[in-house]
This record gives sequence, C-alpha cells and structure tokens, in this order.
Amino acid sequence: MSTIELRQLLIEKIQKTDDPDLLEEATRLFDVAVAGPEVYVLSASEKEGIETARQQIKDGECFTHEQANQLVNKWLNR
Repeated sequence: MSTIELRQLLIEKIQKTDDPDLLEEATRLFDVAVAGPEVYVLSASEKEGIETARQQIKDGECFTHEQANQLVNKWLNR
C-alpha cells in the first residue's frame, strides 16, 4: 500500500470513530512523531554532579551492586 493510500485509509478510520480515548492516543502518537525526540539539556550543577560522580568512581569511592542492595535493605529494615 502506498503512502497516499495509507494516509487516506487512516483519515477514513479517524472520521468513523467516536472513541475519544483512541483519538487522544492517535493525536499523542502524531505529536511524538512530528516533534521528534526532545533533547534534555543539563544544567551546570547537573554537569558538575555527573563529573563529581565520575571522579568518585575512578577513585573507587562507590559501592558494588551487592553492597548497594545491602544498604537499601538495611535502610528499609529488612
């Protein structure tokens, strides 16, 4: 099916439906497709925090996955 045929089929289906949830979801999908992905821009303090965390990892100032799980369980009194 060509793009033109698909477009016409979609238009016909949209015109036939009275389902507001379906129409809202279709609108949302088109908004996402047209707008494209939104790029999040980090603030200066966020960039600084990331750099600090990277340096801490390089310096070995971090927990293993198992250690982190144990700390979480301790905090949750498990």
